[in-house]
Amino acid sequence: MNGKKGIDLLRTIASVMTKTNGYDRCLQQVLMVSGGDGRCLAEFKVGEEHLNRAGGLHGGFTATIVDVVTTYALMTKENAVPGVSVDIHVSYLKGARQGDDVVIDANTVRAGRNLAFLECELRHKKDNSIIAKASHTKYIGSS
Repeated sequence: MNGKKGIDLLRTIASVMTKTNGYDRCLQQVLMVSGGDGRCLAEFKVGEEHLNRAGGLHGGFTATIVDVVTTYALMTKENAVPGVSVDIHVSYLKGARQGDDVVIDANTVRAGRNLAFLECELRHKKDNSIIAKASHTKYIGSS
């Protein structure tokens, strides 16, 4: 799935997921930009609700973005299922502050019969510097 079909799917999934009373509503400000064929490109502006006590982008929110946006990327693969997380590793390389525009670039490295391997970067939109790099492994096999 690619092009318009991919972005339409991503926007539908994001809309359904964030319009709940559950935890995923914290991602309402994350906008899908493009996607398909195992990729997802999204953006958001760091808001007050995304900050830690020191005024920087919260690491837990960053990890949540990695979890969700890589899953969105996986969902654009043919016959994909969202699966469950087995491992998420995030390396925090640079901070972000309120008002910063952030690009999220997620990619499906490989989706096999039981496991999917995904990668993600969060970057500053203004200079493309890396805020965080992550890998995410999901169990996608049948029960």
